[in-house]
Amino acid sequence: MSDSVSSQLSAKATILLFFALLGLILAAGALLLASRPEPTTITIYPPPPTDMPMPTATPGPLQVYVTGAVINPHQVYTLPAGSRAADAVKAAGGFTSDADQTRINLARILRDADQIHVPAVGADEIELSTHTGGEKVPINSATQSELEALPGIGPVTAASIIEYREQIGSFGALDDLDEVPGIGPATLENLRDLVAFD
Repeated sequence: MSDSVSSQLSAKATILLFFALLGLILAAGALLLASRPEPTTITIYPPPPTDMPMPTATPGPLQVYVTGAVINPHQVYTLPAGSRAADAVKAAGGFTSDADQTRINLARILRDADQIHVPAVGADEIELSTHTGGEKVPINSATQSELEALPGIGPVTAASIIEYREQIGSFGALDDLDEVPGIGPATLENLRDLVAFD
């Protein structure tokens, strides 16, 4: 057999081999495409409506000042939001034997910085710590008793205000009082038109 015939056969064999390999590659690709899994559709359904109300912010605890005919008077007690006057009396150890329980509304819902006073039998009515005068209290020079005349400011908080003035310095604005333990947003709002910053 001549070299030219042998060369032609070799070229034909190479071409056939090339097409055979190409066919195998195409068949393998088609097989892969055919065996590919179908895409899965994911559907998200919102939860069904309920009669439950949406969650709301939980109110913080209250601080109340209890005085009068209780076992442990003249102290500030921390109670959960929604507490009533009966809870404050209980926190103060309960009534003394001379307490006039008919002169206090035990069902009253408490607010932060309230004062609860339990009078003794036969005792005169007392004026609770509220400031009703027309003049503003100079917060940077007021005495302990002048501070206690402000709403929500009992003896402990008044002492804290004086201690703050002595250790840190004068108050420049109402928001500075927020740094004093026992004074929160509600008390600040009550003091807004009652204090002066000299």
